[in-house]
Amino acid sequence: MYHVVIGVDDNEERAMACARAVADLPGDASEKRVTVIHSFTDNPSGASASQLASVRDVTDFLEERGIEIEVTESSGDPADQLLEVAQEEDADLIVVAGRKRSPTGKALFGSVTQSVILNAERPVMVAGEARE
Repeated sequence: MYHVVIGVDDNEERAMACARAVADLPGDASEKRVTVIHSFTDNPSGASASQLASVRDVTDFLEERGIEIEVTESSGDPADQLLEVAQEEDADLIVVAGRKRSPTGKALFGSVTQSVILNAERPVMVAGEARE
């Protein structure tokens, strides 16, 4: 079983780019297991991760393809939380979304993505722009 951890924020397009990247990985859907994590930095309303459209879109998309899904949530620094879950779950791969940047910022990833890439002890895939 190939275990992937996907870090999802509240942006639906970036979340779906990650989901498509995982669905496109080699191997049968039954050989993949995904943990979707959303880390709340501020959650005054007490929402759960499964209430976010981005998380629902990813779980629906992957479940429709027969991929086993688990949703987890945390609070705190998103990069730290994503790395912690990947370590605890002994994930084979971490998937995060990239962002389109201005010419000046093209050499830089978002702060969460950059932190995950630099601090991960396992492979990290950066998913590109969402496809229509």
